[in-house]
Amino acid sequence: MIYLVGLGNPTDQYSETRHNVGRDILELFRKAHKFEEWGDDKKLRALTSEGKIGKEKVMLIMPETFMNDSGKSLKPLITNKKKAKNTIVVYDELDLGIGTVKISFNKNSGGHKGIESTIKQIKTKEFARLRIGISPVTPTGKIKKPSGNEKVKKHVLSKFSPKEEVVMKKVFKNSVKALTLVVQKGYMDAMGEVNSWR
Repeated sequence: MIYLVGLGNPTDQYSETRHNVGRDILELFRKAHKFEEWGDDKKLRALTSEGKIGKEKVMLIMPETFMNDSGKSLKPLITNKKKAKNTIVVYDELDLGIGTVKISFNKNSGGHKGIESTIKQIKTKEFARLRIGISPVTPTGKIKKPSGNEKVKKHVLSKFSPKEEVVMKKVFKNSVKALTLVVQKGYMDAMGEVNSWR
């Protein structure tokens, strides 16, 4: 079983914010591959959906805890390193500019509370991540990462501007493609391909 996890905050007030790109991408993936409708898994405190891509069984997990407690939904499920290595977590990344999609593995949280919680609860960093850039970029491509707690909080909970939405449309499409490649080829092969996309 391969586990795809979309991080974000439940409830409508957070929908379509930068912090919820993980959830949004998982929903697009579910629809693209015609997986079953979301079910409410009380034990995991998450919405789940299952399906297959080729011979691979895939489980989609959308924690219904808030972002800072995301890992609590994975604790009962990802119980060993083998399962962790079959897990890919999709989330918003302040260290990347808008338009960037990267796969990484076995890294620190980089200050992302959802990843921090995941590492703490499943007791390993050895899982793959699909990182979606959400920081503004200058016309020359330089990242303008917000600094200071208040500015960061305001930024991650804001919605994309109309101009950014155009870019994000392509990002969402590429992210679904990236997750599909991870399922089909494994994260190592997918990483080589996805991380070279511009």
